[in-house]
Amino acid sequence: MDKTFPEQHINVRNNLKEQMKDLIATTMQSVRKKLNAEERNYCYELFGYDFIIDEAFKTWLIEVNTNPCLEESSNLLKMILPRMIGNFLIKYR
Repeated sequence: MDKTFPEQHINVRNNLKEQMKDLIATTMQSVRKKLNAEERNYCYELFGYDFIIDEAFKTWLIEVNTNPCLEESSNLLKMILPRMIGNFLIKYR
């Protein structure tokens, strides 16, 4: 998007990613008491967040999936999914 809309001065990392992180934090805060209610050790869950960006470059949350699809159905997903899962496992060992 940085290259496609340079006149908008939108930086994906600094603008859109921050909006997404804020939306994720808000949703996690809203359900924090329901997550790991039994306080089990070494309990993790992977969520899938779906966003859309409108013509004004505002980020909107579409849905949160508690069982996200991890199918490598495109070249981009074939590159991203193994790295994401690997990073998750390394961080939470």
